[in-house]
Amino acid sequence: QVQLVESGGGLVQAGGSLRLSCVASGLAFANYAGRWFRQVPGKESEWVASISNTGGITNYADSVKGRFMISRDNAKRTVYLQMNSLKPEDTAIYYCTMNTFWGQGTQVTVSS
Repeated sequence: QVQLVESGGGLVQAGGSLRLSCVASGLAFANYAGRWFRQVPGKESEWVASISNTGGITNYADSVKGRFMISRDNAKRTVYLQMNSLKPEDTAIYYCTMNTFWGQGTQVTVSS
């Protein structure tokens, strides 16, 4: 079955950095775009960033543009999200998605 497993979340001070990873199994990884979403409990999920199947095209939400970078390593079946200059408003559960599949999420908490 398809599994997406996120890791790399944690507690960081404002201005700090974190790198999230999403390892995929059970699907033809190189055929699919990868996306990161985030969600604060009680609010709708927010799209954060996308990367094409080859990694050649990336897109970002305005709220993270210039601070976050999405990348992928198809040999390692992994999508990354490098998050720099973190702000308290970046606090959320971050989810990796491919096709219609979602991971379990990883918590990111940014303290002021």
